[in-house]
Amino acid sequence: MNASLRGKAEEALWPPFVALLVALICGDLLILSYGQSPAAVYRLLLEGTWGNAYGFGQVLYKATTLSFTGLAVSFGLRAGLFNIGGESQLASGGFAAALVGLALPVGTPLILALLLCMIAAGAAGGAVGAIPAVLKTKFGAHEVIVTIMLNFIVLAFLNWFIATRLHVPETLHTPEIRAGVLPRLADMSSAFRGSAANLAIIVALLAAFAVWFYLFRTRGGYDLRAVGLQPEAAEYGGISVGRTWLRALTVSGMIAGIGGINYVLGYKHYYEEGFASGAGFLGIAVALVGRNHPVGVIIAALFFATLSQGGLAIHAFVPKQMMDVLQGVVILAVAMSVPEVRRILRSARKRNDA
Repeated sequence: MNASLRGKAEEALWPPFVALLVALICGDLLILSYGQSPAAVYRLLLEGTWGNAYGFGQVLYKATTLSFTGLAVSFGLRAGLFNIGGESQLASGGFAAALVGLALPVGTPLILALLLCMIAAGAAGGAVGAIPAVLKTKFGAHEVIVTIMLNFIVLAFLNWFIATRLHVPETLHTPEIRAGVLPRLADMSSAFRGSAANLAIIVALLAAFAVWFYLFRTRGGYDLRAVGLQPEAAEYGGISVGRTWLRALTVSGMIAGIGGINYVLGYKHYYEEGFASGAGFLGIAVALVGRNHPVGVIIAALFFATLSQGGLAIHAFVPKQMMDVLQGVVILAVAMSVPEVRRILRSARKRNDA
C-alpha cells in the first residue's frame, strides 16, 4: 500500500518538476541570446515578485484569478470535459457581481453583500457553463466548440450592454460599486501599498478545498471521476453520464464565475470591458500543469502569476514577452514529459521489484 502511494506521488510530482527544469534550461538559452546573465535576470525576477511586498501582492492578485479559472478547467477535465469558456464565465460572474453590488444599499453589511454578490457571480458563470452541457447531452454538440463560441457571444453581449445601458460617460465600465467591496492587503499593511491583492485569495483557497472535498470525499465526486475515466463503464455501473456532464460543466462555470469578484469587488470596484482577457485560456495551462488536482492548481497559479509579474520586473534586461515563451515551454514540457516520465518510473520500479 505504501509503495503504491509512493508510486502515485512520484508520477504526480516528477512531470511538473521535469517541465520546470526544461523551462529553466530554455530560459537560460534565451537570456544568453540577449547577452545577459541568467543568474542576474532570475535574481531580478525573484526580487520583483517574491522579494518585496508590492511584487508579492501582485503575484497573489494574479494567482487568485488563475486559481479560479484553473479550478474550473480541472473540474471539467475530471469528468472528461474540456471547458474552454472560462473567459466568458469569469466575465459573466464579474458582471453579475457588479450588478448586485450596484443594486445594494451602501450600508449593507459586508458579509451579506459579499455573499449575495458571490451567489450572483456563481449563478451567472454556472448559467454560461450549463449551455454547452445541455447542448452536449441533448444534441451531442462538442463542448470545446460551444464554449469557444460562447466566449465571443457572451463577451460581445456584455460589452454591448455596458456601452449602451450601464457605463460611466467616456469609459467602458460600470459605475463604482459601494457595497460588497473586499478589503485589500494594503488596508492591513502599508507594505502592500499599490498592490491589487485582496481577500479574494481566501475565497480562492476555500474554493480549492471545496473542490478537493467534493472530488475525493463525496459520492458525486466519485461518479464524476468515474465518468471522466471511462464513461461507458460508468454508465454500465448505473451512473448517469449525461447528468454528470451537466453537473460538471455547470459547477465548472460557477467556479470561474466566482473568480470575477477578484477584479470587480477586490480591485477596481466596477466591471470593465476586457478585465477577463487571457485569464480563461491561461487557466487551461494552470489546470494541466497542476495535474488537475486542487493543490497542484494553486501551486501552478502562483507559478504562472510569478512569470507574469516577473516579466515586468526583468523588462529592462530582456523583453517581457520572454515570460510568455517560458509559459508555453512549461505547457509543452508537461504535455511531453507526463507519459515519458511515467514510463521511466514504472520501468525503474519493475527493475527494483525484480
